Amino acid sequence: MSEAAPTFLAGRLERDVVLDSLVRHSVPGVERVDPENGTVSRLVGGASGEKPVPITVTVRDDGVEVHGSATPSVIEAVREWFDLDTDVEAVESAFRDDTVLGSLVRQRPALRVIGHPDAFEAAAQTVLGQQVSLAACRTFTGRLAAAYGRAVGDGLTVFPGAATVAAAELEELRSAVGIPEARARTVIALAEAFTSGLRVERLADHADVRARLLALPGIGPWTVDYIALRVLRDPDAYPVGDLVLRRSLGGISPAAALELGERWRPWRAYATMHLWIADAEGIPIDGLSSSA
Repeated sequence: MSEAAPTFLAGRLERDVVLDSLVRHSVPGVERVDPENGTVSRLVGGASGEKPVPITVTVRDDGVEVHGSATPSVIEAVREWFDLDTDVEAVESAFRDDTVLGSLVRQRPALRVIGHPDAFEAAAQTVLGQQVSLAACRTFTGRLAAAYGRAVGDGLTVFPGAATVAAAELEELRSAVGIPEARARTVIALAEAFTSGLRVERLADHADVRARLLALPGIGPWTVDYIALRVLRDPDAYPVGDLVLRRSLGGISPAAALELGERWRPWRAYATMHLWIADAEGIPIDGLSSSA
């Protein structure tokens, strides 16, 4: 039986940025990223209760190719993962004449906010990434997957569902992942919230999701803002508490970053992405001293 033809999903992309993001956020065992060939392989589920299927996505400048027998809902999940439905021309137009972002958007006119195909996995990874390096975050998330996930062959593991993590014994999880007890409590509390009906997705009531997340032990504004950006797909999410974001703006305070960001509504998530990329690549930002 021949392999199904790939499904092409069109949309301008900054291919190198996308692949770099995939590499730096990939969870060992759960995702396999090949930057040379421009691919990422993992299991992706679609509608609620739909069994995850293994797919490989090839990233191109003009969109992505989905390889594998993916259902329509999985294809839709990939569209959202790579932010393909956002009008990047509208974002570019909004920022083109901005004294801080103008030069950045001219360098990266098709920059998108790369999300995640699994809401619980992304939220758990965000919690595990609190106050640690991205490399440590990937290690912790990989350990959680190895301890509670399910190997499916070809070197890939299905990330554990919220119900599995919610049922985990606190000390066992803490030891398996190698994190402090308080962080393990937060991971379990997050899983319990998901099993109790918390829907962290684009079409959910964002204010309600934010409030329910903030009510959990160990979750503060930075975590909620980051989840809003990557999982809720809020185009105006703006994590002013993020150190890298504020460093890119010259080390200003959260209050100053919030005031500066008012002019970037309703696209502050995209402003954040441009500033993060600028910091990672050491790009000086024009017009900053006169604006901050």
